[in-house]
Amino acid sequence: MRYRFGGTTPKGGFDCSGLIYYTASKYMGVNLPRVAASMAKIGESVSRDELKPGDLVFFNTRGKRYSHVGIYVGENKFVHSPRTGSVVRVDKMDNVYWNKRYNGARRLEGQRVASR
Repeated sequence: MRYRFGGTTPKGGFDCSGLIYYTASKYMGVNLPRVAASMAKIGESVSRDELKPGDLVFFNTRGKRYSHVGIYVGENKFVHSPRTGSVVRVDKMDNVYWNKRYNGARRLEGQRVASR
């Protein structure tokens, strides 16, 4: 699936938070806020060494906290929709770019419906 700013569907494409918004709703039974910074307030904070598949991981990619979000998939990797001209993909969190920009993680376990 291709990147599209503001996108929230597989057919139209996803931006980073649109991918998470769609995935959480469809596959995790969780209704999240639409933007990454608001998503960072939902669930429980998790330390990097305690990450589990399904945890949301946040990064500073635009000079502000929580400007990018992905879903941790295990083995120090996460799935995300990175930027215009790219597609949804899995990247390693410990590469220089992502490691430097890592901001934290949230676990949605026990969350059902969050306010928008």
